[in-house]
Amino acid sequence: MLAELELVTDLGAQIGSREWRRGFVVCVALCYSAYAFAPGIEPLVGASPAPFADAQWEEARALTISPLAYGADTGRRMAATDAVEPLADTPERPSVDLLATLSRGDAFGRVLRRAGVGKAEADNVAEMVGDAIPLSALSPGTTIDVTLGRRPSKDVARPLDALSFRAAFDLKLEVRRIGGSLRLVRHPIAVDETPLRIQGRVGSSLYRSARAVGAPARAVEAYIRAIASQIEIGSVGADDRFDIILKHRRAATGETETGELLYAGLDRARAKDLQLMQWEQGGRTQWFEASGVGRTSGMLQRPVPGTVSSNFGMRRHPILGYSRMHKGMDFRAGYGTPILAATAGRVVRAGWAGGYGKQVRLSHAGDLATSYSHMSRIVAQPGQYVRQGQVIGYVGSTGLSTGPHLHYELYRNGRPINPASVKFTTRAQLSGGALASFRSKLRNLLAVRAAGSAPSQTRTATAEAKKKAGKA
Repeated sequence: MLAELELVTDLGAQIGSREWRRGFVVCVALCYSAYAFAPGIEPLVGASPAPFADAQWEEARALTISPLAYGADTGRRMAATDAVEPLADTPERPSVDLLATLSRGDAFGRVLRRAGVGKAEADNVAEMVGDAIPLSALSPGTTIDVTLGRRPSKDVARPLDALSFRAAFDLKLEVRRIGGSLRLVRHPIAVDETPLRIQGRVGSSLYRSARAVGAPARAVEAYIRAIASQIEIGSVGADDRFDIILKHRRAATGETETGELLYAGLDRARAKDLQLMQWEQGGRTQWFEASGVGRTSGMLQRPVPGTVSSNFGMRRHPILGYSRMHKGMDFRAGYGTPILAATAGRVVRAGWAGGYGKQVRLSHAGDLATSYSHMSRIVAQPGQYVRQGQVIGYVGSTGLSTGPHLHYELYRNGRPINPASVKFTTRAQLSGGALASFRSKLRNLLAVRAAGSAPSQTRTATAEAKKKAGKA
């Protein structure tokens, strides 16, 4: 009977039958037996030493090989044994090499004294260096290599053996001790001042494309401002090509220095190409086209940040009590608010002007003029040239005024016009010798090879650029 008893049953077949129920009971019993007789698992607690304190750890680390791996940065020494004999006098190194740094507002002699040079020698070296280059011209952060020699006794400072530093981009100065006295030696550095030319396709973003080919951020910003003074930036297409030329210097020692923007060009796929170069005329530097025409366009700048309280046109005068022509715009502004020049021009009047109170009047290109009245204080001087946005005075309530505000007027050919309706362009034209000099410099700039371009491609591009400049 027991021999016929089958304990191993297929639980996937004959579900619910007597054999299936017997197999299920056997399975549950086996699982419970394994769980019930399983041994318990408990953690074994072992004794471990207490961690070192910081001071103990530094002491232990100094006695191992690890200080060598760390560059021997602990400053600790191995404890002396009986075999060590103390010295009667500690020997000094024959020379000490130091690196001193010139801070902002620091004196050259004071830097040397901090490095350990005696006061007399430090003042002597500062005087020698000052004869070679103005000490005020030294840039903050200039590093000075100093070598101090052996001193005769411990009671005096170490003598200066040698000193060298980069005094300028094209000059290195060195002080040596020759025949017992210090001598200044100049080391001129050859510098290549060929401008740096960067070209590329505008693509989806003019700024990102110019930065991607190596143009400095400040140069790209200056380029965009120059282009925006002539055309709408939104009109620049993806297939247009930018052309940037920067002042650039490269020293024979490998250092480079990038300066201001010299030329801003834009080769346009569907419009006239743009070639701009900075030129000074009449004491003012502005961008001129290849034809010798300088142009600055844009809206008049708001003279104060306040809102408009009275517009141009007929109105009832708040003090006189009758209607008359209001020849300008009144801006609400607090007493003492700075007043800015709406655009660049020359001061033709600065003083009292009857009912206008304290007034400044500016003359601009294109037979335009502006006036700023009821000031509390005038800053501009008659005959002075002011640029757009420059402070010329402060808001007040002088003259026929009911409170602090700015009365602003705009004139064309001496007649008042509505300031809110004017958008103008100022132009300057080079001629004669100035135009010839301008074109000569432009041709020299366009002859510069673009960075990373092949010589044959550069020659072709330069020839086309010269042709354009000659036609202009």
